[in-house]
Amino acid sequence: MSGPLLTDSPAPHVAVLTLNRPDALNAMTAELCQALHDELERLGRDRSVRTIVLTGAGRAFCAGLDLRGYGSAPGNDGADAARDRLGNQEHMSSLVLALRATPQPVIAAVNGPAAGLGCDLALCCDFILASEAARFAMSFVLRGLVPDGGGMYFLPRRVGLARAKELIFTGRTVDAREALAIGLADRIASAATLLDEARAWAAELGRGSSAALALAKSILDKSFELSADEVLALSREAQAICYTTTEHRDAVEAFLNKSKPKS
Repeated sequence: MSGPLLTDSPAPHVAVLTLNRPDALNAMTAELCQALHDELERLGRDRSVRTIVLTGAGRAFCAGLDLRGYGSAPGNDGADAARDRLGNQEHMSSLVLALRATPQPVIAAVNGPAAGLGCDLALCCDFILASEAARFAMSFVLRGLVPDGGGMYFLPRRVGLARAKELIFTGRTVDAREALAIGLADRIASAATLLDEARAWAAELGRGSSAALALAKSILDKSFELSADEVLALSREAQAICYTTTEHRDAVEAFLNKSKPKS
């Protein structure tokens, strides 16, 4: 295996992205960040891909930012250290936003430690399937830092504000069972079956209309910040679009004819 990111399509309509720096516990560098960002954008335009699985090679999901050196984000020139550091932060933020904006549902198949930025990456995904070996830690405070990869937005939405504060303020490690109990993870799988279960779940999620999935995801992701009237307005607009799709017409025809819709 070569390259910091691997892409595989083990099942129809499912793409598996694997962070591939196992010797560094898949710690994030500028190169890996850019590779993941570019691949998410490519897959977002690929109509044959209905769901995405994100996982890590080796024994970790992602150990966070590579403390031995993130590298340099595109556009940094070394002339101003503060500006370059800000450029690196913006580079990471762009990845978080790209992951959030991906039209397909994304499952984080967390195969081992997900710490710091690695925990943030898992939280950015729509669903988290945790291996029994998974460990989650918002470990930023232990390095004198604050979560900067979306955790302060996504974690409270999963576990509630008070529990999110406790996990962020202490930086403590949460195992798979506790993660499931508090809502940090959605499901647990054995290490041996993690990817098989992630692929099966991805296939299940991708059975419906890709246009309807993308529109529903985009509205749901905004729903906590919007009023009921605003969500209903967006839903009406989305429905108007759905009525024009071939997927809708095929599904209605199949229902009326009691046949299977076209895939």
